[in-house]
Amino acid sequence: MISPDSLPELPKDSNLLEIILEPLLEDFQYWFERSRSLLESKKLDCLSVEEQKDLLERIKTAQQEVSSTQSLFKAMGAQVGVSMATIIPWHKLVAECWNVAMRHRQAQAGTQ
Repeated sequence: MISPDSLPELPKDSNLLEIILEPLLEDFQYWFERSRSLLESKKLDCLSVEEQKDLLERIKTAQQEVSSTQSLFKAMGAQVGVSMATIIPWHKLVAECWNVAMRHRQAQAGTQ
């Protein structure tokens, strides 16, 4: 169990949502864009054509959702949170993207 004493101390005047949520949303955008670039530029042997198309469409949708969330977050002066019900599917999609990228790298290493 984590004790409160073991957590890093945050500045007293900091906005916790801004410190945590803003970088998290940026990370989602980074990984979605990276995955999108891969899926749009190559035919991945580890996925069927339909699987690749489906994953790409889900990434595009998630990017739009994250962009909308970022806009709302900024418009509200970092005073709005995001429910876990919204974040969890994005997290799962990023994990799926990492898995596909790992399988692609392994397949590429096996053909060289």
